This record gives sequence, C-alpha cells and structure tokens, in this order.
Amino acid sequence: MAAPMLQWARAGRCWLLGPCPRRMILLFAEPGPGRVRGQSSAAAQEPRPGAQEWAAVVGLEIHVQISSNSKLFSGSQVTFLAPPNSLVSFFDASLPGTLPVLNRRCVEAAVMTGLALNCTVNKKSLFDRKHYFYADLPAGYQITQQRRPIAINGSLTYSLGVGALWSPSATKTVRIKQIQLEQDSGKSLHDDMRSQTLIDLNRAGVGLMEVVMEPDMSCGDEAATAVKELQLILRALGTSQANMAEGQLRVDANVSVHHPGEPLGVRTEVKNLNSIRFLAKAIDYEIQRQIKELENGGKILNETRAFDEKLGCTVSMRDKEGKQDYRFMPEPNLPPLILYDTESLPMGADPQQVVNIDRIRESLPELPSVTRERLVEQYGILPEHSFALLNEDGLLEFFQNVMKETRAEPKKVIGWILSTFLGYLKQRNLAVSESPVSPSSLAELLSLLDDKVISQPAAQQVFEELWQNQGKSPGQIVQEKKLELLHQQEELEEICQAVLDQHPQEVTGIFFVTSGEWGGGCHQHKWLEVSSKAQVFPADLQDELWGWLGVTSGH
Repeated sequence: MAAPMLQWARAGRCWLLGPCPRRMILLFAEPGPGRVRGQSSAAAQEPRPGAQEWAAVVGLEIHVQISSNSKLFSGSQVTFLAPPNSLVSFFDASLPGTLPVLNRRCVEAAVMTGLALNCTVNKKSLFDRKHYFYADLPAGYQITQQRRPIAINGSLTYSLGVGALWSPSATKTVRIKQIQLEQDSGKSLHDDMRSQTLIDLNRAGVGLMEVVMEPDMSCGDEAATAVKELQLILRALGTSQANMAEGQLRVDANVSVHHPGEPLGVRTEVKNLNSIRFLAKAIDYEIQRQIKELENGGKILNETRAFDEKLGCTVSMRDKEGKQDYRFMPEPNLPPLILYDTESLPMGADPQQVVNIDRIRESLPELPSVTRERLVEQYGILPEHSFALLNEDGLLEFFQNVMKETRAEPKKVIGWILSTFLGYLKQRNLAVSESPVSPSSLAELLSLLDDKVISQPAAQQVFEELWQNQGKSPGQIVQEKKLELLHQQEELEEICQAVLDQHPQEVTGIFFVTSGEWGGGCHQHKWLEVSSKAQVFPADLQDELWGWLGVTSGH
C-alpha cells in the first residue's frame, strides 16, 4: 500500500489523508519551537520555497484487558486496586509443575471482538511462548499467539474529527492486521527514595487482546479517533471496560516519516500511552521530532520511546529489540485452540465444551455506528449530536431515560443535555453517573418548560436548584420560588406599569418609534425578562408594553 501523504487541517494539530495526491495539501516541514510542541503556527500552513515534502505513517498496537472474573490461564480473580500480590495463583507465580487452563470467557470475548471488527476468525489458532526476562514476568516468557492468532484481516471505520472541519460523513477505514490472546505481565513499582523496585503480580496472567492496526493513519488525531471508536465498540460488546485510567486499554504507537514516493522511514515505537489525549500529542510530537531530526542531517534510530506528559515530548527508553530476540516457540502445555461454526460443529457436541462462532455472531449487540444512525433517524437529531451522546460514557442512557418521561421535543432535550447538563458535569469534573440531577428530574423540568409553565431563565434557575438541593422535584422548586409564568391580563398590566414607573429613562433609551414601528435592537428581550423576574415570556410582555405605548409590533 502506498504511504499516505499529509494534508494540513488545523495548525499544529493534524494532517489528514486525501484520497489521491491531486487533492492533497502536502506538509512542508519547517520545524520551529511552536510546531514541535504542537502549537498553532502560521508558517505551518504555507510551504516555504524549496521545502521538502513529508509523509507520516502511524500504526498502533492496542492492548485490551478482557472483562473476565478470572485470569487467562488461572482461576485467580481480576480486581482493580486489590492489595499487592493478593491475587496470585501458583501458576501466576510460575511455580514448577503448574499448568495453564484456558479461560473460555476470554476466548469468546476475542471471537466477539474479531467479528465486530470484520475479522476472519481462525477455527484453529496456536499459542506461543515469547521469551524475555524482566522481574514482573516470573516465567521468563509470555504466552501469546505469534504464528496463528485467533482473528485476522479486519477493519475499523471511524469519522474524521478535526476541529471546525469535523464531519460525520467524512470517514476513514484502518485495517486490522490481527487480534491475539496473550497474558499481561505484572507491575513494577519503582521507589526512587529507597533505590529499589517492588513487584506486584496481581496483574500477571490477566487476559489481554492485542489489536494490531496497520500503519494506515497519518497523525495523532486520526489515531486518537480510531482508538476512541474501538473503545466504544469494546464497551458495546461488553468484552472490555476499556478504561484507560485503570490500564484496561494501553496503546503503543509506531511512527515514521519519509518523502512521498520513497521507502518508508525508520520507525520508533512510543510505548504505554494510557490516554487518548496524550496519544494524539505523543504522535504529533514524534512526527515533528523526526522531521526536524532528518532536516538537520540527523538519523532516526529504531528505538522505544516514552511520552513525558509534563514536558509534552517523547524521550528515549531503549534500543528496539528485534523479533529474533524473543525466541518464539510453540507453547508445549496448550493444544491448538479449535473453534467451530454451525457446519463444522460435531454431532452431539456439548455446547458448554465448544465455542460456536455462528452463535456468537448471532448474539452481537448493536454497534456504535448503527446506534448513531438509529438515533438520527428515531429522534431527528444532528449526526454530530449522536456522536456526542456516545462519546461520553453513560450520556446516551441518560438521554434515552429523559426522552421516556418528558413531553419536550428531542431537539430541545438534546440541547439541554449537551449544553447545560454536560457543561455542569465538565465544570465540576464529574461523570454522568455522578450527576445529582436524575433523568426523571430533568424530564419533569423540560416538560414544565415545554408546557409554558415556566420560562427559559426560570428553567435555568430550577436546574441550579436541582443541582444544589437533591430531593426536591422541579415542581416543588417552581412553587417555592414562585417561578410560574403569569398569564392574567391584570398581572401583565401591573408589570408594565411597574416597568414604566421604575425605569422611565431605560424605556426611553431602549425603545423608540420610527414610522409607527418598534425599534430598539437586541437588548429589549433581555431587559424585559429581568424586569419581570422571569415570570413572563418576553414576547408577551413586549406586546403588552407596545399596547401601552401605542406602538405597532415589529414582528
């Protein structure tokens, strides 16, 4: 496959792939301090005369922790933040004479993930030993699938999202080379104060799926978007919680740059990226670092690097080890893993003793891409709103629960959820599950607003009260605060008289008559609303005030 070239989409952030060279704006490297750190730079958008063209190639290796109660080859429990070395079996500690027993749940999760990613599931896959020596790997080798993984040749389609140019219809597909089952290693805890390293084997032997993506991406934002889409798929399937903060999804990024039409450059691997935001930053920095190094006459080393989150740059860890150093060999204690479909299933086979690929395919849930299409069709919301609902964990369920209980239109509901509700969560760094406002409370509030019982400013006031005072319903707050809209003619007349008596200069300054029509600009509604303490719709009060002043409506 020809290496993709880079199209500038947003200064200092991303370069997008074009479908053919004639539609591409090539990146011309002109590294400066702002460019290297990923900051905005006007010079980055226009090539300087004689500048070299560069193309970046990005591939990903994603380690996904499988949602399972026990480890891949032992019965030890899998629990986050358990006391150190409290979940370690004899096999996990690699004591002599212990043998692996394959976890059926992990196999089914890998098959389900492979099917969701359009992979070919191998009916026969093999386990191998990958040898390397480190303190958190007691056996001196990792059991993985090097020769014949459980799934191969898949694909993942995602929407390109780059600032103002984001479009749900602009999609790209990255190829999935393979999905393989393997063990996780333990965890090394470095104590710099005592100059020692402590080993926690709770994680040793936990089941992982390694998802290998071909180098079809060209920048950090593309890689981040692909990983986010994979994360949504894994959660929809239930095969992994994919919580990056808990180490359940970790990414290694392979990055290289080259001149278009020339062989691919030497790649570096940025290891253990545990945040989608840091993934994008690390890749973009590494692209700029390599371009700057080559343009200054330097050489790119085939090495492993880490991303320093505080400095915002990658730092060298060690020279990249070749595959031959791992001395792969067949795992002698595990037979080939045999899977079946409906046609090859033996007669009279016990369903509990075999894994049926077709049965797993039939049980696949609705995937995120289908969910987004359904939301747009069912509720008439914008495609970008459907992405926002899925991208925030728990927000889609919250929205659907509100819709079940409110009479408000979906567009009004989605507006409140994405602006007011989500805004409150972001300001306070809370998850949807931690919100003090329940779906039923928001549904009742929006119904009051839709029925014109309260005004928009009053609804905002009620929402603030709901956030601060749990236990009260929107109806109770409206009654206590006397926020109901006034509809009686006498009440409107009293407000108009009060406005004219208390603010004669403001009325004269804001409103004026020109040829029998009303004028005064965009300030009138806000001022009238404040004057009536949010108890009257501005349009109703304005019409009444017009009548008092003998002015024709300008609507």
